[in-house]
Amino acid sequence: MKYRKIGTDPQHRREVSALALGAMLFGTVVEEERAFAVLDRFVEAGGTFLDTANNYAFWVNGTQGGESEALLGRWRRSRGITDEVVIATKLGGRPKAPGRDFFNPEGLAPDVIRASSARSRANLGVERLDLLYAHADFMDVPQKDVVEAFASLVADGSVGMIGASNHWSWRLESWRALADAAGLPGYEVVQYHHTYLRARGDVPGRRSKDGDQGLFSAELMTYLRSRPNLTLVAYTPLLSGAYVREDRPLGELHDHAGTRARLRALHEVVRETGATANQVVLSWMIGGDLPVIPLVGASSVAQLDESLEAVDLELTADQRALLDAAH
Repeated sequence: MKYRKIGTDPQHRREVSALALGAMLFGTVVEEERAFAVLDRFVEAGGTFLDTANNYAFWVNGTQGGESEALLGRWRRSRGITDEVVIATKLGGRPKAPGRDFFNPEGLAPDVIRASSARSRANLGVERLDLLYAHADFMDVPQKDVVEAFASLVADGSVGMIGASNHWSWRLESWRALADAAGLPGYEVVQYHHTYLRARGDVPGRRSKDGDQGLFSAELMTYLRSRPNLTLVAYTPLLSGAYVREDRPLGELHDHAGTRARLRALHEVVRETGATANQVVLSWMIGGDLPVIPLVGASSVAQLDESLEAVDLELTADQRALLDAAH
């Protein structure tokens, strides 16, 4: 396993594995026995970075979520896991009432931030959340209130690091400016959907008619290059199996000419390395000049092992150049 540091505050900075494991469907689609086996294998291989959210996975059984956090809490207790594993969770997207409605989220009002973070601590069985993200941006709440509410959790010791997920980059900068001006801790990790294939920017997003603020973009890349202390965690890097499974089409988001060029380059590197397309994509992300921590899901140990093997796959300079140049 490879590792990297996240965070800048010496008191809370942590070393985590270069590959993160997502627990979104643990406790619902992936039952406890299989989930525990995957988690055990991840830790056995040196994995130390887990990801969940307080609303996972409400849409499966029509709940308000929390099943994933609760399963991770049971796994921690049964295995005696303490500070050696960093668990990130998120708030803001939990539905206000049980159901499958994605358009009735709790949001980021200060009282919601306090209550939901406390619920997550209880679910996970921890006194302090290692990393807490704002799951999405909600412009109906003054951002100053959001910044202050998250900072207060760091101040009272209930949160170690703050993260921001699915925000426009100008809103990231606004958050940073507000925190800096007030001398408050700001976000240190950001999470977006990112993969080797480039997404179209003109497809309406899940949260905005102007596009999906959860998509990684060239503009966001320039922002992160200007902020080298930030860590990028990339969710759905393997496109839910679309790189390797014919029954998983790419869909509208990647329906453009550049996709075909990049897939040709990807398959050339697959032939040269003998690795799978998934492994090449993960290796490209982990070892790039803008380092990324891919966040992968796994419903079986075999799936996880494929991703774990990618950590040790070293692409040559020529292979990286081929992948980067395709457009």
